Amino acid sequence: MILAVDVGNTRIKVAVFEGDNLMDCFVFEKELLEKKISFILKKFKNITDLVISSVGNLEKEVFYSFKDQLKIHFITNETKLPFENCYATPKTLGIDRMVLASGAVLLYPNQNRLVIDAGTCITYDFITSTNQYLGGAIAPGIRLRYESLPHYTANLPLLTLDDYEAQGIRNENPSFIGNSTHQSIHIGVVNGVVHEIEGFMEQYQKQYQNFTIILTGGDADFLAKRLKNTIFANSNFLLESLNQTFQYKIKND
Repeated sequence: MILAVDVGNTRIKVAVFEGDNLMDCFVFEKELLEKKISFILKKFKNITDLVISSVGNLEKEVFYSFKDQLKIHFITNETKLPFENCYATPKTLGIDRMVLASGAVLLYPNQNRLVIDAGTCITYDFITSTNQYLGGAIAPGIRLRYESLPHYTANLPLLTLDDYEAQGIRNENPSFIGNSTHQSIHIGVVNGVVHEIEGFMEQYQKQYQNFTIILTGGDADFLAKRLKNTIFANSNFLLESLNQTFQYKIKND
């Protein structure tokens, strides 16, 4: 069994895999890492390997406290991956984006792929059908957009996605005209993200055929209900990609 750990900017997501099967998944705050991993290891006694993708500010030594129980593996810029990195600055490419690209290649072979990760930031990563990683885009995520408004203005309130639907904005027929400040903020943030994503998808689809779009990240399920284009929405795609990348690494070392 493999324990896959995704250390993000705000939270940690963990999944237990047996082969390709996701056995269980956990989400928690960074300060709970040691306690949660200890709990998982007691629950799943056959875990042998801990594989980590990290973009968050967390010391590696935290994971090495489990070295007597598990083999520890960090995905880095030196890890052998199943694609050609054509990024102009390959050493600056985030580990999470590398893992997502790797998973897209391994799980969706012989086609063009666009991976959209809707988390703290929204990242767009494009990999060709010949397994060349070309790059993409980075934009503020939903939470960052909400938080930027009160931070950079004097009178706008801090809102969150949690009370979006409480404003009476219907999922199946969302309004585009806000009749209050709160509604205007919700509509501006959510519709802005939706139109941005749809605009990016349209640009890629005009240039590339045989195309697969994968939407993942913490806001994936929320956004999937609002996007018109055909996509694969999988909030656990990074963890599944991490598992696939590790298996690929083991086979090719």
